[in-house]
Amino acid sequence: MARVMVVDDDPAVLEILNAYLGRDGHEVVVSGDGMDAERHLGTVDVVVVDWMLPGQSGVDLIRRARLQYPALPLLLLTARGDEDDRVRGLKDGADDYVVKPFSPREVLARVEALLRRANVRDVITLGDLVIGAQARTVTLAGTAVPFSRTEFELLLTLARHPGVAFSRERLLERVWGAGFGGTERVVDVNIQVLRRKLGDDPEAPTFIETVRGHGYRFRDPGTP
Repeated sequence: MARVMVVDDDPAVLEILNAYLGRDGHEVVVSGDGMDAERHLGTVDVVVVDWMLPGQSGVDLIRRARLQYPALPLLLLTARGDEDDRVRGLKDGADDYVVKPFSPREVLARVEALLRRANVRDVITLGDLVIGAQARTVTLAGTAVPFSRTEFELLLTLARHPGVAFSRERLLERVWGAGFGGTERVVDVNIQVLRRKLGDDPEAPTFIETVRGHGYRFRDPGTP
């Protein structure tokens, strides 16, 4: 399962893509505004965005997303069928495009292709830590480490976005679901479990950092 953000100011488009992508097992985030969508770029695995948006165009959003998150897969939806327009979208950072009116099945297939290309469902290696996203396995320095379903989802969410700070509220939404009735304290408890299993020192973390007053982030391996 990947987290897909669909950005379009047409509620009908949001509804149908939400249904198709959700039916395929993806978690879907929808937005009708480019400025709002930009705030969530660091928490998703792929973005599907319409060219024409209020406030900030889809191409502007793609350009800014490419600067902030170079590896984030970006799919452009466009009613502009001219070759020059399609070329412009690709030059500005889109990985692929679909011309409106589109088949939802085609959008789903292209999202799947982008995810395969980005390797978000395969293996994540961060130093001695290796996470098998499909196999749902974790090894540390060659030794298998057991995790519950919830623990694994929390670890995978953080590890897929190193350097990105997640609020406790956002982690609750992604891992436990919007209908979860517990408090944010459950996030702290599970982070403690992850740290213990990974041998992580919260005062000098190798993997999971505390962002004071906000939440947690996985250490960017490129950060000293």
